Amino acid sequence: MNIGIDIDDTIADTYSILLKYVQEYITHDVMKDVEQSSEDMLAQMYETKFEGEDKRKGKEFFDKYYEKAVLNVEPKINAIESIKKLKEEGNQIYLITARFPSKKFDIEELTNNWLKKNCIPYDELILNSQDKVVVAKKKHIDIFIDDSIKHCTEMVNAGIKTYIMDSILNKNFNNEQIERVDSWTSLYQKIENYKNN
Repeated sequence: MNIGIDIDDTIADTYSILLKYVQEYITHDVMKDVEQSSEDMLAQMYETKFEGEDKRKGKEFFDKYYEKAVLNVEPKINAIESIKKLKEEGNQIYLITARFPSKKFDIEELTNNWLKKNCIPYDELILNSQDKVVVAKKKHIDIFIDDSIKHCTEMVNAGIKTYIMDSILNKNFNNEQIERVDSWTSLYQKIENYKNN
């Protein structure tokens, strides 16, 4: 089977590290003029709802912390082991991520290095993927895993078996066609059951 997997907040625990950096940013860079919590600010970043002055702060934040986050993020518990097992079983692993380019560093090189450092096997890395359904169709993806409500909804609407990785930002989302998973152990078992049925 061809399995499409998002990286941030699906394989990597990106929310946690970004929250740490948002707290640092608020404390050291914009302490006096931020009236929102670091959780609210991070949610806005994820949802790209910044406008005006907030948009400038969002850009400033990513200019300062994006590279550090990519370098220092930790894999989710059992993600590496589960992906290795899926690969060993003969599945093709496509990492389909919205990670975007930066003028300050090479996002492809950093992402590849992080994947190698963590021994995460994959057949292809597809970066800056804003329309993941187009990529999924081109790569004949059978199963797709992401934490994004938008991407999961688009995938299931395109007829692709979709799992949503549980996160603080999608906890209130419910779609009967999209199976929610709260861990890689659970996800691996669900994929095995799906393949065997």
